[in-house]
Amino acid sequence: MSITTLSGLVAVALYLISLMFQGQAIKARTARIKTRGIVLATGILATVAHALSAWTLISRDIGYHFGVVEISTLIFVVISLLAIISSARRPIGNLILGVFPLAALIIILSLTLESDYPAQQIDAGIAGHILLSIVAYSLFTLAAVQAAFLAFQNYQLRHKHVASVIKRFPPLEDMERLLFELIWVAQGLLSLGIIAGFVFVDDLSAQGLPHKMFFSVLAWVVFAVLLWGRHQLGWRGNTAIRGTLGGFVCLLLGFYGSKFVLEFIL
Repeated sequence: MSITTLSGLVAVALYLISLMFQGQAIKARTARIKTRGIVLATGILATVAHALSAWTLISRDIGYHFGVVEISTLIFVVISLLAIISSARRPIGNLILGVFPLAALIIILSLTLESDYPAQQIDAGIAGHILLSIVAYSLFTLAAVQAAFLAFQNYQLRHKHVASVIKRFPPLEDMERLLFELIWVAQGLLSLGIIAGFVFVDDLSAQGLPHKMFFSVLAWVVFAVLLWGRHQLGWRGNTAIRGTLGGFVCLLLGFYGSKFVLEFIL
């Protein structure tokens, strides 16, 4: 068994163990107070194993393999790490419930699906652009997960399940505050990533790049409007949720749309 497969399977097992403990905490109605140490410990170990699996999958002798599945598993390493950090800083362990199952699924896909996407050499400028983009996408993914939990929380409150929401979720104000903190940081990194793309990418008309840049800029505009509305008009609730999910869809279309077409259709 290769290091990629072994570390990937270990990561999946640890993610599931961490989810089990977090599920028990929510069932016992203690997740709102704090994320248990065992959840964070197993989550960190899972992320380390996940990172090893992702790195050995992407790094090749002739270059770096940035296929759809390979880059996705790398992105979810960052997403999982950020979810753990957020849960450790605040009594908001629900992000783990949304992120860890997806991380485990992506690992399984990365170990079972093969891609013919060619390996490539990258210089420092392109590496910086890729790193900024990955962290920005990761933060926006966390923001989308947070928005989904906010939507669920609002739905429960509208249908008079107040007691259950109060016991299992942090206050709406805390949930929304974390949402916009994630968006502010992600927007800054996305701005730097877009600038780095224009500066360091030699051929912006290369196959797939115009599509990616268009939707990345469109997502930037959507999030910029959302942040302006939050600051100037106090946007919150469903407006914040829809704006977050709308901008995230633009990012998905930009990042995965062109890569999927180039890799699996053309």
